[in-house]
Amino acid sequence: MILTVRKDIPPHAVTRPICGIMGTIRLVAGTYLIVITKKKKVGDLLGHAVWKAMDFDVISYKKTVLHLTDNQMQDNKAFLSMINSVLLTDGFYFATDYDLTHTLQRLANTSPEFQEMSLLERADQRFVWNGHLLREFMPQPELHRFAFPVVHGFIVMKSCCINGKIFDWNIISRRSCFRAGVRYYVRGIDSEGHAANFVETEQIVQYSGGKASFVQTRGSIPFYWSQRPNLKYKPKPQISKTINHLDGFQRHFDSQIIIYGKQVILNLIDQKGSEKQLEQAFDKMVSSLGNGMVKYIAFDFHKECSRMRWHRLQILVDMVTEMQDEYGYFLVDVDGNVLVQQEGMFRSNCMDCLDRTNVIQSLLARRSLQSQLERLGVLHMGQRIEDQADFEKIYKNAWADNANACAKQYAGTGALKTDFTRTGKRTQWGLVMDGWNSMIRYYKNNFSDGFRQDSIDLFLGNYAIDEADMTTPLHETKDWKFLTLPIIMVVAFSMCIICLLMAGDTWTETLAYVLFWGTASFVTAGVILFNGREFVDSPKLVQKEKMD
Repeated sequence: MILTVRKDIPPHAVTRPICGIMGTIRLVAGTYLIVITKKKKVGDLLGHAVWKAMDFDVISYKKTVLHLTDNQMQDNKAFLSMINSVLLTDGFYFATDYDLTHTLQRLANTSPEFQEMSLLERADQRFVWNGHLLREFMPQPELHRFAFPVVHGFIVMKSCCINGKIFDWNIISRRSCFRAGVRYYVRGIDSEGHAANFVETEQIVQYSGGKASFVQTRGSIPFYWSQRPNLKYKPKPQISKTINHLDGFQRHFDSQIIIYGKQVILNLIDQKGSEKQLEQAFDKMVSSLGNGMVKYIAFDFHKECSRMRWHRLQILVDMVTEMQDEYGYFLVDVDGNVLVQQEGMFRSNCMDCLDRTNVIQSLLARRSLQSQLERLGVLHMGQRIEDQADFEKIYKNAWADNANACAKQYAGTGALKTDFTRTGKRTQWGLVMDGWNSMIRYYKNNFSDGFRQDSIDLFLGNYAIDEADMTTPLHETKDWKFLTLPIIMVVAFSMCIICLLMAGDTWTETLAYVLFWGTASFVTAGVILFNGREFVDSPKLVQKEKMD
């Protein structure tokens, strides 16, 4: 790829406008260029426009695929659909003249040399989702202003008014591209200490030249564990018995402390049932680490808030009040002087780091915002955010939208418990919607997440296509059980219903038929469940050892 001037472009060349370059990827048919073709403005951050990428185009370098065999054409088509499925996942954002990958505090603590770098060179690689696609652009600085680091997650920017004072309020959630993937196929950490579903969420306020920021993180329980789908509603988590957990655990927290300072772990999982072993292991590991910079708080969210007792979340908020006041937030005055820095981080997790986690993060963020708006002169002393009805509605809906975005990207559906985030109370309709979303999650996690995981691995470069290698792992022959048993179960169940509807000459004859076909369908269903892992949609591109 070269940069040229308009007069050097031949007259017959096809010209089309684009919003930016995502990068290039090598598939079976050769190299493809991925471009952003449509964008929507989210808002302005410190005077810089922030855009959401709305549409993309994947353009082949080669004019034809006739040089491929039939199998290669099929593979290329499958790989293209994987790339498109990632691009169609909502939540890609970019800015042409601002670094979205860093928090305000990190940007304030940089050197003049850093400021001179292009966005591509200085971006925090944890959050650059097109980092792999841009590798060929890095050595060509002249192309950097056309290719932007793209973050994945959620951004909302609102202009709000309290006491007649207009201020900008933003949430930026940045999903890490290290150990990225889908709910049940990516859990725990990798050998580098990168946690699954790691998200950095920054809340920013701008008023009359002053600005404040409060950052929180979420991420999977940081040791080696898995929870592979097996057709059961909630597969049992498995903690690895063969790996030294403390190495990866220590790597994870060493890097967190370097980037964010002191750590307070808010572990929200159940302290009974299948989650209990994870809570105990986490507690034990923090004790073994013996690092004074890492504090551990376990809060059984489901037990404490059972039977709609959502007011009990205040127990946790009260527990961490002193630490939150000590850690503070980032604050800059009108003249650009840094008044306060955030010196510690709340790292929240539940099993998925979605529903329970988001509820807690929204409560801590509100508490921080209360203090920030007082310091910036928006709120009068004694006023509470909760009493500002218009802003409270904006606040709750934005945090619920953040929950939905993170959940769709990791679990495939909107978040649960968003009725509490939106309204401040749990509703019967919210419970019904949670049930519906749970059913959709069950289906996707078991029957379509293998493809989603493959798509993410291909997009991020965890799996690279070798053009010289004629075979790909896509052609996996299914065991005879995969096709035969579901057919037997459906036929047996159908016969059972038919026998019930079309009764025989005697009730004993009808009962015999119903028992026979009912037993056949029940036994077949049992065999399918016992061999559950063989019936789910598993990833094909990355070796199972790596996934486990």
